[in-house]
Amino acid sequence: MMNKILIYPTYFPSISHFVAMARTSGITLEINDNFQKQTNRNRMYIYSPNGLQMLNIPVKHTKNSHQKTKDIKIETAFDWQKQHFKSLEAAYRSSPFFEYFEDDIRVVFYKTHTFLLDLNIETMTLVSKCLRIPFIYKETTEYFHENKDLMDYRFLANGKKDSLEFEHYTQVFGEKFGFINNLSILDLLFNEGRNAKAYLLNQVL
Repeated sequence: MMNKILIYPTYFPSISHFVAMARTSGITLEINDNFQKQTNRNRMYIYSPNGLQMLNIPVKHTKNSHQKTKDIKIETAFDWQKQHFKSLEAAYRSSPFFEYFEDDIRVVFYKTHTFLLDLNIETMTLVSKCLRIPFIYKETTEYFHENKDLMDYRFLANGKKDSLEFEHYTQVFGEKFGFINNLSILDLLFNEGRNAKAYLLNQVL
């Protein structure tokens, strides 16, 4: 069992996020950072019929360039939820476990969330439940650049800094495009089902 960890809440997090979550004895969520664009805070990557696809949540922009992540609001002028769920269906309808988890996952796309943070925590809670991984967490009360008491995995929210490689598993379009590493946890869940938990516990960070 890994030490207690510090991570960012992200949108249906990457597999690396869940490897850390599955192997820890305690989770602290960083909610007092300044929001950074072009990170997994408001995006996920899936394996579509055309290869790698990014699903992005539109957020409200303000004149304040130093907004905290916990204050970021979702832009509701776009019907992004319908688009995201359609993309998931196109990508995973033929996967072994999509129908099994479909009703659990669909719920998120029919709710209206004001804040990105609430949505992200809900997606993490939901998938943890599907995987039967406990998700009990604390939240930070202030921001520290370094934290000596926790294993700092905040970098996992930035896909460009997360270069971790994991074991191959069967993906729907794998024969067409080959294995794509470290996608959203949904890719692993829909392809591996209940075996996903054992997979996560078997990976190394």
